[in-house]
Amino acid sequence: MSEEAPPVAGGRSTQGAGRQSAPKRASSRGIFGWMLFDWAAQPFFTIVTTFIFGPYFVSRLAENPAQGQAVWTYGIAAAGLVIAVLSPILGSIADQTGPRKPWIAFFAVIKIAALLTLWIAEPGANLFLVVAIFALAMVSAEFSIVFNDSMLPRLVSKEGIGKISNVAWGLGYLGGMIVLIVVVGFLAASPDTGKTFLGLDPLFGLDPAKAEGDRITGPLSAVWYLIFVLPMFLFTPDSGGRRKIKEAVSRGLSELKTTIIEARQRAGVFRFLVARMIYQDGVNALLALGGAFAASMFGWLTAEIGIFGIILNIVAIPGCFAAAWLDTRFGSKWVVTVSIVCLFIATLGIISTGPGYTLFGLMPLPGEDSGGLFGTPAEKAYIVYGLLIGLAFGPVQASSRSWLARSVTEDEAGRYFGLYAFAGRATSFLAPFLIGVVTSITVSQRAGMAVILIFLLVGYLLIRATPYPADNPED
Repeated sequence: MSEEAPPVAGGRSTQGAGRQSAPKRASSRGIFGWMLFDWAAQPFFTIVTTFIFGPYFVSRLAENPAQGQAVWTYGIAAAGLVIAVLSPILGSIADQTGPRKPWIAFFAVIKIAALLTLWIAEPGANLFLVVAIFALAMVSAEFSIVFNDSMLPRLVSKEGIGKISNVAWGLGYLGGMIVLIVVVGFLAASPDTGKTFLGLDPLFGLDPAKAEGDRITGPLSAVWYLIFVLPMFLFTPDSGGRRKIKEAVSRGLSELKTTIIEARQRAGVFRFLVARMIYQDGVNALLALGGAFAASMFGWLTAEIGIFGIILNIVAIPGCFAAAWLDTRFGSKWVVTVSIVCLFIATLGIISTGPGYTLFGLMPLPGEDSGGLFGTPAEKAYIVYGLLIGLAFGPVQASSRSWLARSVTEDEAGRYFGLYAFAGRATSFLAPFLIGVVTSITVSQRAGMAVILIFLLVGYLLIRATPYPADNPED
């Protein structure tokens, strides 16, 4: 097995390669501007999707946690279906138009507007309206990521891609953690005490009885994104213009069909995309539901969920920085496979833990509550499994991105990162949908969460048989 074999063109269509221009690498300021996109975008996923707004929706906005988890996962599934259908189309169109920044700006407007609108999600609000607004924000966020990711191969050499990708992901988690600390420490107060985790009155007079500390996460992540995405627009070089939008759409749609046929002929790339399609479904579902699952199991409120998120991010940041070195030393495939194993073990641990036990009761735990934060042994066990998630969920995504970036040429990056987003979302509606169905049938969140294990296991088995880089016929 050769983990450091250079990219080769065996079996590759000359389409795209024939258009390839001489690379123009970005300055350090341009690269830093690109990396700040992750810093700008991550708070949406941290405080809205995973740790604050999502758990609030599931455990407090809905009539009961089972109903909340079902509706929330259906919303994620609907968004995933839209992303899956349109991402490869948009990627192909972007390759024809050239510049990526106008597309990022267009979807930024939609994302910011949707996030601002989440403020309406007060107790008693229509669940389906709220989840539809969230889904719109999610779709816009993911489309922006397609165009941002497709800029990477043009900015740095293939040797530096893994490092830049993982460091950017680490910066994203740092940004997400900072915003999470602000929410937990200064904005979101307990409905019982009226105080934040730091014992302070919430800023701006946010009313905990109306869940304003939870609802502010949408507008806050919108403002953060608006401010910190600007360096990417100002300093990061973009591709030059090619065709007008009308012609680009026509040619992009035509090229998409060719790209799909071509990808199937590039066995390594196709296998990689299929494997990622499956394991990323499991990762997405785990990130979307892990906090909400803990909230309903242990009765955690915003403060506990927020601290849990902060702990995960504290681990995730050095995890990504370490993965930057590991990716360069051992290759993206090594980082991805080890990360999937860690996520499988952590998920198994989480769903096997309940009040008074872990490992499905094979390890009984004392039930006494010390009265402090995470006061029961079961909660502490959940935190340990969460640390494993924190170490792995950044590297598995960042090194997947660098794996593909090392496997395609610069001029075909847009359409292949469109397929990459498609692979990350093609069946992303399936995992949340199955989780929602199993949860509804069994009236058990634990049974629903167990679906994630299937996606991680199948993805692992497929990725082990995938060459690295993906166009390398020698594994």
